[in-house]
Amino acid sequence: MAPSATPDGATERIVIENCAIATVDAHDTEYASGHVVVAGNRIESVGAGDAPAGLENVVRRIDGTGHLVTPGLVNTHHHFYQWITRGLATDHNLFNWLVALYPTWARIDEPMVRAAAQGSLAMMARGGVTTAMDHHYVFPEGSGDLSGAIIGAARDMGVRFTLARGSMDRSEKDGGLPPDFAVETLDGALAATEETVKRHHDASFDAMTQVAVAPCSPFSVSTDLLRRGAELARSLGVRLHTHGSETVEEEQFCKELFGMGPTDYFESTGWLGEDVWMAHCVHMNDSDIEAFARTRTGVAHCPSSNARLAAGIARVPDMLKAGVPVGLGVDGTASNESGELHTELRNALLINRLGAHREAALNARQALRLGTHGGAQVLGRAEAIGSLEPGKLADLVLWKLDTLAHSSIADPVVALVFGAAAPVTLSLVNGRPVVEDSRLTTVDEDAVARSTRDEARRLARIAAQA
Repeated sequence: MAPSATPDGATERIVIENCAIATVDAHDTEYASGHVVVAGNRIESVGAGDAPAGLENVVRRIDGTGHLVTPGLVNTHHHFYQWITRGLATDHNLFNWLVALYPTWARIDEPMVRAAAQGSLAMMARGGVTTAMDHHYVFPEGSGDLSGAIIGAARDMGVRFTLARGSMDRSEKDGGLPPDFAVETLDGALAATEETVKRHHDASFDAMTQVAVAPCSPFSVSTDLLRRGAELARSLGVRLHTHGSETVEEEQFCKELFGMGPTDYFESTGWLGEDVWMAHCVHMNDSDIEAFARTRTGVAHCPSSNARLAAGIARVPDMLKAGVPVGLGVDGTASNESGELHTELRNALLINRLGAHREAALNARQALRLGTHGGAQVLGRAEAIGSLEPGKLADLVLWKLDTLAHSSIADPVVALVFGAAAPVTLSLVNGRPVVEDSRLTTVDEDAVARSTRDEARRLARIAAQA
């Protein structure tokens, strides 16, 4: 997506005025009534009152009365393919859920994965996500170009995207959970991951597509795959992602197999560092949190999925106090059927208040920071996205807060976080509209709904026959 320009090559501007603004900058600067000027794919100015006079090449001027502008939401953990297996195994914990669903997931193919990616991306984008990620780790033999299908879906949707190219090499025959034909060999996984990085990763400031190295989890990959995966990522200059400390069963597994807990195991394989982020991190003791803070290892907090699978309550307030970078994640929609990130703003706040810190755990502005700047930190993109500041990329959302659902809440940030999901009047990614008046502009939502339904039914038939 190139910056917008007029026929004579001048940069086009979009001006939003008369809106409340939560910049989520380092000082949490807010304006009760202000303006945002977008020039091409960059934020040009943010401030109180009207936009500067005399701006040239203004192609659109928006009256934001009754609205709040925030940075676009950043999703830091997801499994898009699960969109076509929603609503199954609804009363299971993580391990039983995996046992129930792996035989179905092992039969996905390229058309299924593309449709599922479209559904996942559409739901998130419609709800204010401007930067998405997908941790895809299931590559059945002969299933096609799954990474290319996912990246293509994100490109067509127009969202900024990180593909965490996952892998598994520990199957049923090795004591793992996935069927044997659904995993890769050690060398095959590393070679395919390297090829994906070299083919698709863009390291530039305004990159629309980036790739991370992402072996699935301690109980589905070998120690060699973790260690060599970390070495590969650092040799290629990309980030690392995996699941960590999600359940008490995982902790027991690591102690039985490796003689240490998950955090110590990860550190022994090179998997702590400022270029690493892990999903969940529910069962962390004080020394684990200290290790993450010391190494600046990031966390993708997935409160809805953690509750759905009865995994527990992550110690997010303690992580933040220690200096651990924390963002929010939808997680796969087979364990979070809503599939959008606004739910995570609200649930992160509410669920953490059930923990030891009670009402002091998180407030509305901390929750918004987790879903914006925190996510940008975790993905290694805080210099470019995650806050509304001049020079940053024009990824922002205009939330409508003057309807029945929110109009009696005076504080717009509280309305957004505590209230029902707010309509999105406008979502810009790289300065271009992706959502207008709560409808996607880049794809046909009804067509996506039909294709995901059809592919879900096809997968169910194949799995039943198998």
